[in-house]
Amino acid sequence: MSRERIVSGESLSPEEDQFNWSLRPQTLDGLIGQRELVDRLRISLDAARMRDEPLEHVMLHGPPGLGKTTLAHIIANEMGSRLVQASGPTLVRAADLVGILTNLKPKDVLFIDEVHRLPIVVEEFLYPAMEDFKIDIPVDKGPYARMVNVPLKQFTLVSATTRPGLLSGPLRERFGIFHHVDFYPVDELSRIVERSAHVLRLDIDEEALVEIARRSRGTPRIANRLLRRVRDYAQARAKGYASRDITDAALNIEGVDSEGLTPLDRKYIEPIVNFYDGGPVGIEAIAATLNEETDTLADVIEPYLLKVGFVIRTPKGRKATPRACEHLGIEPAAAPRKEPRDANQKGLFDTT
Repeated sequence: MSRERIVSGESLSPEEDQFNWSLRPQTLDGLIGQRELVDRLRISLDAARMRDEPLEHVMLHGPPGLGKTTLAHIIANEMGSRLVQASGPTLVRAADLVGILTNLKPKDVLFIDEVHRLPIVVEEFLYPAMEDFKIDIPVDKGPYARMVNVPLKQFTLVSATTRPGLLSGPLRERFGIFHHVDFYPVDELSRIVERSAHVLRLDIDEEALVEIARRSRGTPRIANRLLRRVRDYAQARAKGYASRDITDAALNIEGVDSEGLTPLDRKYIEPIVNFYDGGPVGIEAIAATLNEETDTLADVIEPYLLKVGFVIRTPKGRKATPRACEHLGIEPAAAPRKEPRDANQKGLFDTT
């Protein structure tokens, strides 16, 4: 696992997914945080159960690692239904979806992750399945071609996306329930870490829980990943006990500082202050200075720095904030002295 990627909200391996599965809550009552989302979802689930109907189609959107897949499993468990999983990038042809849809049972939950990456031909094939619970399958080709209408069992589609802006209008309109999954505050994250530590049978104190939560960028997946690193360090160096000092030492080794920044995050901010007088500076110039791809900076590095107020975007480029300079121990750049635009204006600025 790369030290630069330890704070990524994306899953890093199938092994990590399997490990995290053991830490996931199975019901709404067991879910920590997201209270407004939980309350609204509970009402929808209660009403669907009372009517003995499948839940309306649900769209979950938000940054990676916040629990959208966990919520899909919880919805299936609360409805007493089976969950069938798929992913947008793997559904290349409409035929890839036919077998899944025709094998669904009444009230089953079909979960499609990264739904914004569905090819348009598959997305259009999904429309009648969502709206009318039927699909039209073409038989033969040419002048003998005909369509066979295949009815489907009534099911619930739960979709997740990190890029809701990329969803087409027709697909978005077919979802009845929309929920945004937001970042978690430190107090809720510390409770999530406490629960995970209990499952892992790790002896950890309260200050250590808060320290892990503070460095987790508001993301449960990152919190559980950091907890695993702390557990390893505590077992190897502290007889299995994770104190505040042990936790600090373990996370410092991983390169995650007190604000959740990695060396690459710090490398992004330092040139803005040291080379470009605090900005504004274009992202292409920053990428050239760091010898990194602009997409890497825009998609991986910037979102968290913008969220915590260490960097701001302006029409002219990126600027480092005084808060970022204070955290990194860098002297903020002095404001540049305005020079007169021409000789006629020099007298306005001349104090001699």
